[in-house]
Amino acid sequence: MSDKKLQNEKQDDIRNKKVLAVYIILRVFVTLVMVAQFIHGNYANVFLCILTLVLFFIPSFAEKKLNISLPGPLEIIILLFIVASEILGEVGEYYINVPHWDTMLHTMNGFLMGAIGFSMIDILNQNDKFHFKTTPLFVAVVAFCFSMTTGVLWEFFEFGMDVFFATDMQKDTILPVISSVKINPDGVNRAVKAVVDSTVINGGEYSFDGYLDIGLFDTMKDLIVNFIGAVVFSIVGGIYITGRGSWAKKFIPTIKDKE
Repeated sequence: MSDKKLQNEKQDDIRNKKVLAVYIILRVFVTLVMVAQFIHGNYANVFLCILTLVLFFIPSFAEKKLNISLPGPLEIIILLFIVASEILGEVGEYYINVPHWDTMLHTMNGFLMGAIGFSMIDILNQNDKFHFKTTPLFVAVVAFCFSMTTGVLWEFFEFGMDVFFATDMQKDTILPVISSVKINPDGVNRAVKAVVDSTVINGGEYSFDGYLDIGLFDTMKDLIVNFIGAVVFSIVGGIYITGRGSWAKKFIPTIKDKE
């Protein structure tokens, strides 16, 4: 056995131990949260905890079924992302209590999905069954498009949940100014800007210091930060293909070596 192979196996062993430690800690944490939610009768949150525990199996399931190897940092980030969105975000209500929590997660999602999109083309490039090679620019564009597509599909999901199940996944935003042709006194197709000091709903039962935007602002903000995350990884990935920026491989899945 070559020294390089021994070194790779040693690194894989260290990676697996770190991932396992994070996995166990997060699993215990989610289980404790689930027990607490059950005691308090919050059964919807109990379901979210169970869903989180199931989602924890996705990385290992993908590795076995697709015969790929997930870098340790990528796998750990995926696990932390699941906890941050489902447990902290939903159960802990970080989405409404912690400023920019949702923005941070959507930015991270853009970056991670860019890495996954990048890896799909990179794996094909390394496969002898395919007789074509792609340029770094092409791979970067594919990674970007994949990331943006997943971001758009998620916003479709949020919209569907809000429409058909009366949830509020597309969080409302209070805006102080609106610009609309609907309030043009001349009835022409020219937007008029208006400062909104207050919004009253149901005769004053609910009032806000501004216009209550129901999801559009939040959706566009999510797509913009997803765009930023996708662009960042597309640039990093393109540089990586040219032989520089080796740290990017910490986020790029690869095909497992055949025994």
